[in-house]
Amino acid sequence: MMNSKTPLWLALLCLAMYSCQPGETAQTLQANAQFASFVPDEFANYWYQGKAELNSYELDIRRYGERRIGDAILIFVTEDFSKEKQVKLDYPGRAGSDKISVLKLNGIWKFKTGIYDYSMMQSVFTPVELEQYPKALKSTCTSQDWCGHTFTQFNLEGDDYRFREFSYFEGEGDQDYRVKDALLEDDLWNRIRINPSSIPTGEVDLIPGAFFSRLRHEAVKAKKARVSFQEAEESSVLVVEYLHLNRTIKIQFKREFPHQVLSWETQDESGTTTRAKLREQIRSPYWQMNSDQFLSYRDTLRLGN
Repeated sequence: MMNSKTPLWLALLCLAMYSCQPGETAQTLQANAQFASFVPDEFANYWYQGKAELNSYELDIRRYGERRIGDAILIFVTEDFSKEKQVKLDYPGRAGSDKISVLKLNGIWKFKTGIYDYSMMQSVFTPVELEQYPKALKSTCTSQDWCGHTFTQFNLEGDDYRFREFSYFEGEGDQDYRVKDALLEDDLWNRIRINPSSIPTGEVDLIPGAFFSRLRHEAVKAKKARVSFQEAEESSVLVVEYLHLNRTIKIQFKREFPHQVLSWETQDESGTTTRAKLREQIRSPYWQMNSDQFLSYRDTLRLGN
């Protein structure tokens, strides 16, 4: 396991071994070479200080044919995770080899549709040691509106994901099946934050995002996508173009570590675009800030009610 004491040469060697697996194209290696290598000390100094990173975005989304303005929140934090149970460890000191460090993303969308509102949340758990554990271990998604609510979960089992869904819709409820060897679209945000070089380019098998599948009532299965990077003045843009699904994603992030996500947008076959643009960011142990004395931090993040 790499930690803050891992020699730099060993970290770079592991990254090189991971990046040059048989079957990778020259396009992949060239795209990934533009980013700085994973540096354990740099990562630890930012992510292992007992604080989460809280990012608020203005969410601009079309739902039921109308434009809605809401809030999107991305919370990134490292946790000790159980490889076997795929849950946060209550007693990491007792876990031994079952303990793994993950970067957790809690992504939250809130927006109003007429008289009622939507509240959606996902959690994605990505191992920090991507060269040893190259896929997210788990992802969950919940969606609530005044019609009802749904819950979905991915668990990594071998190279495949076990997918479960519980929904109030008859055609979707209580599903349980495997999705063959593919990456999660929702994992891309964590991979950007850990090391953009870990993102394969060229043709990639991706499982479309949980929020997209939920709002579109799309069946969950892997799709072919073309993944690439574009360069701006001080940032990079990760571009995902699905080949058999009219869906394109662009995620803009700072090129330098810690690769802050500045914005993202998605577009589908109807021309409908969902956009999110960064408002504010703070770092704090937010789980300790549940007293009303901390309400002012919501103003700092420019969050609505």
